[in-house]
Amino acid sequence: MGIEVHHSETGSLLLFQTKYIKDVLVKANMAGANSMASPMASSTKLSKYGSNLVSDATFFRSIVGALQYATITRPEISYSVNKVCQFLSAPLEDHWKAVKRILRYLQGTIHHGLLIKPASLNEPLALTSFCDADWASDPDDRRSTSGACIYLGPNLVNWWAKKQTQVARSSAEAEYRSLAQASAEILWMQSLLKELRVPIRVPQIYCDNLSAVSLAHNPVLHSRTKHMELDIFFVREKVLN
Repeated sequence: MGIEVHHSETGSLLLFQTKYIKDVLVKANMAGANSMASPMASSTKLSKYGSNLVSDATFFRSIVGALQYATITRPEISYSVNKVCQFLSAPLEDHWKAVKRILRYLQGTIHHGLLIKPASLNEPLALTSFCDADWASDPDDRRSTSGACIYLGPNLVNWWAKKQTQVARSSAEAEYRSLAQASAEILWMQSLLKELRVPIRVPQIYCDNLSAVSLAHNPVLHSRTKHMELDIFFVREKVLN
C-alpha cells in the first residue's frame, strides 16, 4: 500500500509515506521545490471563477488523487485536499497554485507520519472527538465545511473534512451539523468496540461553539432552529443516554 512502518523501542509505531510522497513530487516536477510551513493559507478562498483553466486537467486530477491517498498517514492535509478536490471537473490556475502549496508543505515535512502509541491496559480507553466547521466558507454556494477527528486512547483513528450538503443559516447550525456527524461516527465506533469487548469510558465530543453546545442540552427548541430539528434531537438524545 506504499505505507512504511517504523517501530520504536517504546512499542510505538510510526506510519509514513515518504517514498510515495517523493514519487508524487517527482511526478509533479516539484522534487526540488522550497517548502512551506502550512498546506494552505487561512485566508485562501477557492472559487470556480476567477482565473484561466489549467492546460492539463487530467494531470491536475492525477496529482490531486495522489494527495487524497497521502491523507491516510497525513491527516493535517485533509482539509486542504478536500478543498482542491471540489474543482476536479474544471480546475483553474488558482486551484493548481493551491495544490502546489500542499506539495511544497509535504516537501518540508516528508518524514512526518501517523504515530500509534500503546495504550495502558490498566484502565478503559477513552473515545474522544473534536469537531469544527468553517461556516459559509465556499464563496460560490456558501456551504460550510465540517471537520472532525476521533481519538481512541492517545491515538488518532478517524478524521475527515467534508462539505455540508445544505447551506447553514448561522455558524451555530454549521457547527451543530458537524457535531451530529461526529456523534454518529462515535456511536458506530462505540458499537464496534463493544462487540470486540474492548472496555471504554463514556465518549466525549469537544465543540468550540457555545450555541451548539447549549442546543445539545436545552430542551427548548427556538423557532430559528426548527429547520435542523433532526440533528438537534439526535445529538440531545445521545447526550441524555
